[in-house]
Amino acid sequence: MLSFSFIKKETLRADIATVSIHLTHTFGAEALSFEKKFTNSAGEEFTLSKFKYYLTNFKLIGNSSKAASVESYFLVDEEQPDSKKLIVSFEPGTYTGLRFLLGVDSIRNVSGAQTGALDPLHGMFWTWNTGYIMAKIEGHSPVSRMPGNFFEYHIGGFRGETNTLKQIDLKFPQALTLQKNRQLKIQVQADLAKWFSGPVDLSIAAKPSITSPGTNAKRIADNYADMFTLMDAKTNEP
Repeated sequence: MLSFSFIKKETLRADIATVSIHLTHTFGAEALSFEKKFTNSAGEEFTLSKFKYYLTNFKLIGNSSKAASVESYFLVDEEQPDSKKLIVSFEPGTYTGLRFLLGVDSIRNVSGAQTGALDPLHGMFWTWNTGYIMAKIEGHSPVSRMPGNFFEYHIGGFRGETNTLKQIDLKFPQALTLQKNRQLKIQVQADLAKWFSGPVDLSIAAKPSITSPGTNAKRIADNYADMFTLMDAKTNEP
Protein backbone atom coordinates (compact mmCIF):
# COMPACT_ATOMS: atom_id res chain seq x y z
CA MET A 1 0.00 0.00 0.00
CA LEU A 2 -10.41 4.72 -4.95
CA SER A 3 -12.62 7.70 -5.26
CA PHE A 4 -10.45 10.49 -6.64
CA SER A 5 -9.32 10.99 -10.18
CA PHE A 6 -5.70 9.93 -10.22
CA ILE A 7 -6.24 6.49 -8.68
CA LYS A 8 -7.74 3.92 -11.01
CA LYS A 9 -10.36 1.57 -9.61
CA GLU A 10 -10.66 -1.88 -11.06
CA THR A 11 -13.72 -3.64 -12.41
CA LEU A 12 -13.70 -6.91 -10.54
CA ARG A 13 -14.30 -10.16 -12.43
CA ALA A 14 -15.58 -13.46 -11.15
CA ASP A 15 -12.30 -15.26 -11.88
CA ILE A 16 -10.03 -12.93 -9.89
CA ALA A 17 -9.49 -12.04 -6.24
CA THR A 18 -8.54 -8.77 -4.60
CA VAL A 19 -5.58 -7.59 -2.59
CA SER A 20 -6.08 -4.55 -0.36
CA ILE A 21 -2.84 -2.72 0.45
CA HIS A 22 -2.99 -0.22 3.32
CA LEU A 23 -0.07 2.21 3.65
CA THR A 24 0.97 3.96 6.86
CA HIS A 25 3.47 6.83 6.73
CA THR A 26 5.90 7.39 9.58
CA PHE A 27 9.13 9.18 10.40
CA GLY A 28 10.98 6.62 12.45
CA ALA A 29 8.63 5.56 15.24
CA GLU A 30 6.39 8.64 14.90
CA ALA A 31 3.30 8.96 12.73
CA LEU A 32 3.98 11.31 9.84
CA SER A 33 2.26 14.68 10.03
CA PHE A 34 2.74 17.99 8.27
CA GLU A 35 2.06 19.65 11.64
CA LYS A 36 5.04 18.04 13.41
CA LYS A 37 8.72 18.92 13.56
CA PHE A 38 11.14 16.09 12.85
CA THR A 39 14.91 15.72 13.17
CA ASN A 40 16.88 13.83 10.53
CA SER A 41 20.02 11.73 10.97
CA ALA A 42 22.18 14.85 10.49
CA GLY A 43 20.48 16.47 13.50
CA GLU A 44 18.59 18.95 11.32
CA GLU A 45 15.09 19.99 12.33
CA PHE A 46 12.43 20.34 9.62
CA THR A 47 8.74 20.23 8.80
CA LEU A 48 7.16 18.64 5.76
CA SER A 49 4.61 20.10 3.37
CA LYS A 50 4.55 17.42 0.64
CA PHE A 51 5.17 13.67 0.33
CA LYS A 52 4.18 11.86 -2.87
CA TYR A 53 5.42 8.76 -4.70
CA TYR A 54 4.45 6.24 -7.35
CA LEU A 55 3.81 2.54 -6.66
CA THR A 56 3.38 0.50 -9.84
CA ASN A 57 3.56 -2.92 -11.53
CA PHE A 58 2.30 -5.03 -8.63
CA LYS A 59 3.00 -8.76 -8.54
CA LEU A 60 2.44 -11.57 -6.08
CA ILE A 61 5.36 -13.90 -5.52
CA GLY A 62 4.81 -17.66 -5.45
CA ASN A 63 6.04 -20.58 -7.50
CA SER A 64 5.87 -18.03 -10.29
CA SER A 65 5.51 -14.27 -9.99
CA LYS A 66 2.03 -13.28 -11.21
CA ALA A 67 1.33 -9.75 -12.32
CA ALA A 68 -1.83 -7.93 -11.38
CA SER A 69 -4.76 -8.68 -13.67
CA VAL A 70 -4.85 -5.06 -14.90
CA GLU A 71 -2.17 -2.40 -15.14
CA SER A 72 -1.46 -1.08 -11.66
CA TYR A 73 -0.23 2.50 -11.38
CA PHE A 74 -0.91 4.42 -8.17
CA LEU A 75 0.11 7.87 -6.98
CA VAL A 76 0.31 7.91 -3.18
CA ASP A 77 -0.08 11.36 -1.64
CA GLU A 78 0.12 12.11 2.09
CA GLU A 79 -2.41 14.90 1.58
CA GLN A 80 -4.95 12.41 0.16
CA PRO A 81 -5.72 9.74 2.80
CA ASP A 82 -7.68 7.59 0.32
CA SER A 83 -4.56 7.29 -1.86
CA LYS A 84 -2.94 5.17 0.87
CA LYS A 85 -5.39 2.31 0.27
CA LEU A 86 -4.68 0.44 -2.95
CA ILE A 87 -6.95 -2.27 -4.39
CA VAL A 88 -5.31 -4.63 -6.88
CA SER A 89 -6.76 -7.77 -8.52
CA PHE A 90 -4.89 -11.04 -9.04
CA GLU A 91 -5.56 -14.62 -10.02
CA PRO A 92 -6.30 -16.89 -7.04
CA GLY A 93 -3.34 -18.91 -5.79
CA THR A 94 -0.87 -19.41 -2.96
CA TYR A 95 1.74 -16.69 -2.56
CA THR A 96 4.75 -15.90 -0.38
CA GLY A 97 5.19 -12.18 -0.93
CA LEU A 98 4.37 -8.94 -2.70
CA ARG A 99 6.52 -7.21 -5.34
CA PHE A 100 6.10 -3.74 -6.81
CA LEU A 101 8.07 -0.87 -8.28
CA LEU A 102 8.70 2.39 -6.49
CA GLY A 103 8.48 4.69 -9.48
CA VAL A 104 7.31 4.54 -13.08
CA ASP A 105 8.76 1.98 -15.50
CA SER A 106 10.86 3.17 -18.44
CA ILE A 107 8.22 2.29 -21.06
CA ARG A 108 5.68 4.61 -19.45
CA ASN A 109 8.29 7.35 -19.21
CA VAL A 110 8.48 7.52 -23.00
CA SER A 111 4.87 6.71 -23.93
CA GLY A 112 3.57 10.20 -24.60
CA ALA A 113 0.72 12.01 -22.86
CA GLN A 114 -1.08 9.82 -20.32
CA THR A 115 -4.06 10.00 -18.01
CA GLY A 116 -5.12 8.79 -14.56
CA ALA A 117 -2.31 8.43 -12.01
CA LEU A 118 0.24 9.26 -14.74
CA ASP A 119 -1.39 12.53 -15.84
CA PRO A 120 1.28 15.30 -15.82
CA LEU A 121 -1.25 17.57 -14.11
CA HIS A 122 -0.42 15.84 -10.81
CA GLY A 123 2.92 17.64 -10.73
CA MET A 124 4.98 14.44 -10.92
CA PHE A 125 6.38 14.83 -14.44
CA TRP A 126 9.27 16.85 -15.84
CA THR A 127 9.59 16.42 -19.63
CA TRP A 128 9.50 13.56 -22.12
CA ASN A 129 13.28 13.48 -21.95
CA THR A 130 13.69 13.35 -18.17
CA GLY A 131 10.40 11.56 -17.43
CA TYR A 132 8.47 11.10 -14.21
CA ILE A 133 9.32 12.16 -10.69
CA MET A 134 9.32 8.82 -8.87
CA ALA A 135 9.02 10.34 -5.40
CA LYS A 136 8.87 13.84 -3.95
CA ILE A 137 9.18 15.56 -0.59
CA GLU A 138 9.10 19.27 0.20
CA GLY A 139 9.28 21.20 3.43
CA HIS A 140 11.05 23.85 5.49
CA SER A 141 14.13 23.75 7.69
CA PRO A 142 16.06 26.51 9.47
CA VAL A 143 19.29 25.06 8.03
CA SER A 144 18.17 25.45 4.41
CA ARG A 145 19.84 28.26 2.48
CA MET A 146 16.94 28.53 0.03
CA PRO A 147 14.43 31.44 0.23
CA GLY A 148 12.01 30.94 3.08
CA ASN A 149 14.13 28.03 4.40
CA PHE A 150 12.45 25.83 1.80
CA PHE A 151 13.86 22.46 0.76
CA GLU A 152 12.78 20.09 -2.01
CA TYR A 153 13.72 16.64 -3.24
CA HIS A 154 12.13 15.60 -6.53
CA ILE A 155 13.69 12.24 -7.30
CA GLY A 156 13.57 10.76 -10.79
CA GLY A 157 15.56 9.44 -13.71
CA PHE A 158 15.05 6.23 -15.66
CA ARG A 159 18.15 5.91 -17.81
CA GLY A 160 21.48 4.17 -17.33
CA GLU A 161 23.52 4.50 -14.17
CA THR A 162 21.26 7.17 -12.69
CA ASN A 163 18.07 5.10 -12.93
CA THR A 164 16.05 5.68 -9.74
CA LEU A 165 13.38 3.01 -10.33
CA LYS A 166 13.38 0.56 -7.39
CA GLN A 167 11.94 -2.95 -7.13
CA ILE A 168 10.50 -3.63 -3.67
CA ASP A 169 10.00 -7.20 -2.39
CA LEU A 170 8.03 -7.79 0.81
CA LYS A 171 7.97 -11.36 2.10
CA PHE A 172 4.89 -12.68 3.90
CA PRO A 173 5.52 -14.31 7.29
CA GLN A 174 3.96 -17.45 5.83
CA ALA A 175 2.47 -18.55 2.51
CA LEU A 176 -1.05 -17.16 2.02
CA THR A 177 -3.81 -18.46 -0.22
CA LEU A 178 -5.77 -15.93 -2.23
CA GLN A 179 -9.30 -17.11 -3.09
CA LYS A 180 -12.07 -15.63 -5.21
CA ASN A 181 -14.39 -15.16 -2.23
CA ARG A 182 -11.80 -13.74 0.14
CA GLN A 183 -9.56 -10.67 0.21
CA LEU A 184 -5.87 -10.51 1.07
CA LYS A 185 -5.23 -7.50 3.30
CA ILE A 186 -1.66 -6.21 3.52
CA GLN A 187 -0.42 -3.52 5.91
CA VAL A 188 2.74 -1.71 4.79
CA GLN A 189 4.66 1.01 6.61
CA ALA A 190 6.64 3.65 4.70
CA ASP A 191 9.29 5.33 6.86
CA LEU A 192 10.31 8.72 5.48
CA ALA A 193 13.35 8.81 7.78
CA LYS A 194 15.00 6.44 5.31
CA TRP A 195 15.28 9.30 2.80
CA PHE A 196 17.93 10.88 5.02
CA SER A 197 20.05 7.89 6.02
CA GLY A 198 21.29 4.75 4.33
CA PRO A 199 24.11 4.21 1.87
CA VAL A 200 24.52 8.02 1.75
CA ASP A 201 23.36 10.39 4.50
CA LEU A 202 21.37 13.41 3.29
CA SER A 203 21.95 16.82 4.85
CA ILE A 204 19.44 19.58 4.15
CA ALA A 205 22.09 22.23 4.82
CA ALA A 206 24.44 20.70 2.25
CA LYS A 207 21.79 19.81 -0.36
CA PRO A 208 18.54 21.75 0.12
CA SER A 209 17.37 21.08 -3.44
CA ILE A 210 17.58 18.06 -5.75
CA THR A 211 15.19 18.42 -8.67
CA SER A 212 16.70 16.65 -11.66
CA PRO A 213 18.01 13.20 -12.61
CA GLY A 214 21.62 12.49 -11.77
CA THR A 215 23.98 11.10 -9.15
CA ASN A 216 22.38 12.92 -6.21
CA ALA A 217 18.90 11.69 -7.11
CA LYS A 218 20.23 8.14 -7.46
CA ARG A 219 21.78 8.33 -3.98
CA ILE A 220 18.49 9.39 -2.40
CA ALA A 221 16.64 6.62 -4.25
CA ASP A 222 19.17 4.12 -2.91
CA ASN A 223 18.26 5.36 0.58
CA TYR A 224 14.46 5.34 0.27
CA ALA A 225 14.38 1.93 -1.40
CA ASP A 226 14.48 0.61 2.18
CA MET A 227 11.56 2.65 3.52
CA PHE A 228 8.89 -0.07 3.16
CA THR A 229 8.20 -2.67 5.86
CA LEU A 230 5.50 -5.34 5.79
CA MET A 231 3.55 -5.01 9.04
CA ASP A 232 0.80 -7.58 8.49
CA ALA A 233 -0.70 -9.82 5.80
CA LYS A 234 -3.84 -11.89 6.21
CA THR A 235 -6.90 -13.07 4.31
CA ASN A 236 -10.42 -12.06 5.25
CA GLU A 237 -13.87 -11.69 3.77
CA PRO A 238 -14.09 -9.10 0.96
